[in-house]
Amino acid sequence: MKLVILETYAQASEWAAKYIRNRIVQFSPGPGRYFTLGLPTGSTPLGCYQKLIEYCRHGDLSFRYVKTFNMDEYVGLPRDHPESYHSFMWNNFFKHIDISPENTHILDGNAADLQAECDAFEDKIKAAGGIELFVGAFYNKCLTLFLYLVA
Repeated sequence: MKLVILETYAQASEWAAKYIRNRIVQFSPGPGRYFTLGLPTGSTPLGCYQKLIEYCRHGDLSFRYVKTFNMDEYVGLPRDHPESYHSFMWNNFFKHIDISPENTHILDGNAADLQAECDAFEDKIKAAGGIELFVGAFYNKCLTLFLYLVA
């Protein structure tokens, strides 16, 4: 485990985005070799997502051969509701990068059988070869920003 202490949210967000970018670039994804990324939702990773968008726009990173799996979604909230995590991810990240919609995976909180939805989601992760890098985040403005990057 590596502990990195930075002074500000902006610094931590940039550090995490650079780490993610470097891991994807070093993996050298391509046809038949996708980098699989686990992602959190919410306000904490927004700074990181904004930096990743910048890298993509400047040609320093591509998500063309990246598959993502988001870790959460609200139960009973329609996916097009502005507060759903599906809407959040599309509005704040996915629509700004070069990722194919079929390579983004977010749980369906309106599935008739939630257990079956979770089981199918796990099967998709296994079919993708597992998660190469999982990003978890927690931010408490009074304390610190925690970004868990698990390989």
